[in-house]
Amino acid sequence: MHNQQRKFDHIRINLEEDVQFQNVSTGLEKYRFIHRALPDLNLEEVDTSITLLGKRLTAPLLISSMTGGTPEAGEINHRLAEAAQEAQIGLGLGSQRTAIEDPTLADTYRVRDVAPDVLLLANLGAVQLNYGYGPDECRQAVEMVEADGLILHLNPLQEALQPEGNTRFAGLLPKIEAVCRALPIPVIVKEVGGGISEWVARRLRDAGVAAIEVAGAGGSSWSRVEMHRARNERQRRVAAAFADWGIPTAESLLMALRGAPGLPIIASGGIRDGIQIAKSIALGAVACGVAGPFLRAAVESTAAVLEGISVLVEQLRIAMFAVGAGDIAALRQTPLVRAE
Repeated sequence: MHNQQRKFDHIRINLEEDVQFQNVSTGLEKYRFIHRALPDLNLEEVDTSITLLGKRLTAPLLISSMTGGTPEAGEINHRLAEAAQEAQIGLGLGSQRTAIEDPTLADTYRVRDVAPDVLLLANLGAVQLNYGYGPDECRQAVEMVEADGLILHLNPLQEALQPEGNTRFAGLLPKIEAVCRALPIPVIVKEVGGGISEWVARRLRDAGVAAIEVAGAGGSSWSRVEMHRARNERQRRVAAAFADWGIPTAESLLMALRGAPGLPIIASGGIRDGIQIAKSIALGAVACGVAGPFLRAAVESTAAVLEGISVLVEQLRIAMFAVGAGDIAALRQTPLVRAE
């Protein structure tokens, strides 16, 4: 019940409170495309599709991991999955620890019935590998939802700010490596808003992860979320100091690319429009993850999620057209200039 309440609190706070970074941006505004007045292609011919982890997506876009474990979260996941299926983009589920501990909650994560074809990623907190979890629990999470891959999320700051946080992060890397070796599907490691540094990316690559999602600073701040969950003034003050902590998304993306060259890097953390997606791809990302806007849309309806996806993809398509990039491979070769 305790974990269910925490999940419910996270949804409520993200919807009701301003938990965006206040003094830190994604850093993507520091880059600009060079407009091409003669793009030498037709807008209707622009192809936004990619192949990621063996699955074809109509655009380099994933609905990033958010929630599960409560009836409200189950409805949200259902709508996100319906939209991902119709739009043919990827979907990451929220942490499934609650369903490992209480199998009656597994249905709040199961979405294959409405999303049979999408790139679907299971999710567990990497730190749980220091609290008794191992490859068997990771397999259980994957099989529970019939996933194509497993996300292990890193959230040391969030755990440190939670009254009930799990903070034993020592010796975690060999255990992540053991999971990568044991599972027959890709293992992706992501942060939750603090970003991935070059040092961490290098070690994750060496451990055998299949991809990294940087989840940098600039979008939702989990320190702010935990500040709103604080049980007393002391906890609130501690969390408030970290409200703008983290590596901005653009910087984290570049760090991860340097640390793990050749490994697919997914940009996320404050991605809010298709131009930011285009910039991230031009900087070297294989795809982008978006969470907050889709959470708010999913509370409304599947149609609202689909509309949000449609707007992002159309913005991306027009950005590609305006720089003369007919497909994602061409966009990756498109130069950016530093904004003054």
